Amino acid sequence: MPDRKKIVEIRHFKMKFGNKTVIKDLSFDVFQGEVFGFLGSNGSGKTTTLRALLGLYEPTAGELLIDSKPYAVDSQINLGYLPEERGLYKKEKVLDVMIYFGQLKGLSRDEAKEFSLNFLKRVDLTDKAGVRLDKLSGGQQQKIQLGVTIMGDPELLIMDEPTKGFDPVNRRLLMNIIEERRKAGATIIYVTHQMEEVEQLCDRLILLKDGQAAAYGTLAEVKKQFGGASMDDIFVKVYGGEAKELGDE
Repeated sequence: MPDRKKIVEIRHFKMKFGNKTVIKDLSFDVFQGEVFGFLGSNGSGKTTTLRALLGLYEPTAGELLIDSKPYAVDSQINLGYLPEERGLYKKEKVLDVMIYFGQLKGLSRDEAKEFSLNFLKRVDLTDKAGVRLDKLSGGQQQKIQLGVTIMGDPELLIMDEPTKGFDPVNRRLLMNIIEERRKAGATIIYVTHQMEEVEQLCDRLILLKDGQAAAYGTLAEVKKQFGGASMDDIFVKVYGGEAKELGDE
């Protein structure tokens, strides 16, 4: 895709912690306006790569670029990150927390409040605006975290297991919101273990195993590489040895 802008470029990335090599030699691109599936089992190197991309880890070798340069907090690109570990102030009220994070993102208080109230209505949590976060269920807290992540219309969204703990209704709601962000022009890096979500949402993907790419390309290209199999079957084939071991009881 030579005519599409690269939002993320990772070149010969290697990562070691002590004597343990977590990422061996990883290279891939994420193009503007696509949903990019970032896949692999626990321990395959996904979170390490994201943290290095965001400047939280210093890479052992290689380049990790966002909008053609290493990411910094004061970078020009507007980025939203939904981490696997949630990070909201649980002793504060829902609306106050959302407004606070909106102002951190550069919105005025009124803009942040307007977005927050509209979002709470969209996700059926209007009645929770004045409730402390720690009084909400895990799924409800996840919705608030999602609202904070997409606030301010980020150009790049990095979403690590966004549907974790969601029932099918709320999973569909979240996927609809992600699709809306894509149509609005956002680029989305999407980490999930739910292969049906990959089939529905992702334009391209990379599947990691042991810090290397076991598959990389468009959804159609990856399926063709594995004989037209579903993403579920591809994942099982790549990780088949581990799956057999888990099943031997």
